[in-house]
Amino acid sequence: MIDLRHSATLLFALALAACSGEDAPADAASDAAVTIFTGGMIYTGLDDAPTAEAVAVADGAIVGVGTRALIEDSAGDNAVIVNLDGAAMFPGFTDAHAHFLGIGMRELTLNLEGVGSIDALVAILAQTIQGAEQGETVYGRGWIETGWPEERMPTRDDLDPASPDNPVIFRRADGHALVANTAALEAAGIDDATPDPDGGRIVRDAAGRATGILVDNAMGLVAALIEAPGEETKRQAYAVASNVYAAYGWTGLHNMSVEPANADMITVLSDDGTVDIRVYNSVDEPGLDALAANGPRASNNGRILTRAVKLYMDGALGSRGALLTEPYSDQPETRGLALMQHEQALELFNRAIAGGVQINTHAIGDEANTLLLDWYGEAFAANPQARDLRWRIEHAQILHTEDIKRFADLSVIASMQPSHAIGDLYFAPDRLGPDRLDGAYAWRSLIDAGAIIAAGSDAPVERGDPLIEFYAAVARRGLDGTQTEDWRPGEAVTRQEALKMFTLWPAYAAFQEQSLGTIAPGKRADFTVFSKDIMTVPATEILTAKPVMTVVDGEIVYRAEE
Repeated sequence: MIDLRHSATLLFALALAACSGEDAPADAASDAAVTIFTGGMIYTGLDDAPTAEAVAVADGAIVGVGTRALIEDSAGDNAVIVNLDGAAMFPGFTDAHAHFLGIGMRELTLNLEGVGSIDALVAILAQTIQGAEQGETVYGRGWIETGWPEERMPTRDDLDPASPDNPVIFRRADGHALVANTAALEAAGIDDATPDPDGGRIVRDAAGRATGILVDNAMGLVAALIEAPGEETKRQAYAVASNVYAAYGWTGLHNMSVEPANADMITVLSDDGTVDIRVYNSVDEPGLDALAANGPRASNNGRILTRAVKLYMDGALGSRGALLTEPYSDQPETRGLALMQHEQALELFNRAIAGGVQINTHAIGDEANTLLLDWYGEAFAANPQARDLRWRIEHAQILHTEDIKRFADLSVIASMQPSHAIGDLYFAPDRLGPDRLDGAYAWRSLIDAGAIIAAGSDAPVERGDPLIEFYAAVARRGLDGTQTEDWRPGEAVTRQEALKMFTLWPAYAAFQEQSLGTIAPGKRADFTVFSKDIMTVPATEILTAKPVMTVVDGEIVYRAEE
């Protein structure tokens, strides 16, 4: 008979030795500095051994997983015990799509998140303008008009009375539209006759007058009025964002649309201890050639990795910039905006393939997703090895049902944000009509078809709370419990699937599944601890759980106050 106790102790010692790069002496387990996490339910994320009582960590890596008695015996008398005190521990939750700088800047600038009406927005502007210097641009972000009593977007006419002289630019939460007042339009040289730029729209009223609403590439017309954050502000924003995300329970994020120089800054900030969590950078298109020539870049501590490029196919559904095959049901004069064309896309794809670069492309509308799958497939047909580059579609929100299986067939990862569904489904039926909802936010259908979903939040577009995201994935209800047949309740996922969507599958989407995503010996010690067992409590109770502890490389980077 095999002595399981002796066998587990030997495996524990071998894991310790592997962390230190040494041969395993008989007393390795007792000599090494070991921390044991125990005292609550531990979910490993492993199908064959989904739970454990204790996890041992040394040198930032997991060296033992099992029963508390076995782990404590194997670790020896000098182990440090971290008592979970009844909380539930999970593999580190990773936000597979967020904007790191934006998260920090949300905390440092005028935050319009949660504003409940145009009147409230104007009241905030009137208060803010009192502290503004003459001619200074007032900038804020985070408003979203769905659910407002006015049932429309704000316009220049709403903003002008509160700020007739200072330019005002308020960006919508999704980042794909903004409203500017008359002073801002005039300062940017925009009038009723200004033509729409490629991939953008200047929204006009029935008389042809510019309303102040600028969509997608049209926002660039006023970009010069907004002061870009300086280097010190960026460093401060990244530090704040790291702290905010650790306090939410995220051990890492996939950082989208990153200026290449900012990726280097994040690397430095991580190595000096300012940024604690992991960051997987997907740089803007201008960074493609350098990334292809030089290959992936990692920080010295291994927490920051830059190896992908972010592209854009279309805009957002809320601002009607998402590219649809048929016109919008509530605005039939438009089908949305195409931000990339076939020839341009294939040229970029081929450069990426030649350099071994992962491509992550924003696509929301059904036409945008169909075209992107076509173009990915065309690139893969000419270069079959490119399938191994794990290309992604970011958002993949509205799909033709016949395209769902193509994700798995092409080995394309769906990078989706559950909170988008429970926010958008209040207005998506009006935008799309009933039939197109069959392929909207189709998590269940994608998983059933064999696709991998790397889930995230798109913060600061959304709040960025992993508990909201997990709830949205498994409940598919509004935060107030709202759900109708238009929400397609059958597209919800199981809790086991949701756990993979925020742990193992983001690790896979970042080529890190060998070191992250599950709690197993040899992997990095990244853990998320919540006050409640979100795998078993009623769905509504998920939203009442709190982050208790966030651990990266065995280091407790956030711990809730007692």
